[in-house]
Amino acid sequence: MQKSTITIDVTMDEKRVPSAIEWSATDTSATSAQPAKAMMISFWDGAEKAALRIDLWTKDMMVDEMADFFYQTMMTMADTYGRATHYADQVEEMKTFAKGFYERFREKQLKDNKAN
Repeated sequence: MQKSTITIDVTMDEKRVPSAIEWSATDTSATSAQPAKAMMISFWDGAEKAALRIDLWTKDMMVDEMADFFYQTMMTMADTYGRATHYADQVEEMKTFAKGFYERFREKQLKDNKAN
């Protein structure tokens, strides 16, 4: 049986706020660790029937980048759910929510920029 390893290194400042995130994996063509500004990892604990999560972002992650990250994550979660369940109606519902979320963020951002 083949085994793959994913390594995540988080550098934190004196207040334990992430200042850098780097990841690497054994099954990739990348020759060095890849930088990231944010990460979300979820594990399913079948015994406890609970999601376990690790959500981190660096202090230089901008609000607009966070909105993009959430939008893209929600869209890919919908795709993954669709591949697992074949429930196209719920996939569309999730994607509609994600699109609305992103549109509301953009409207808020435009409004805030006009106020400044």
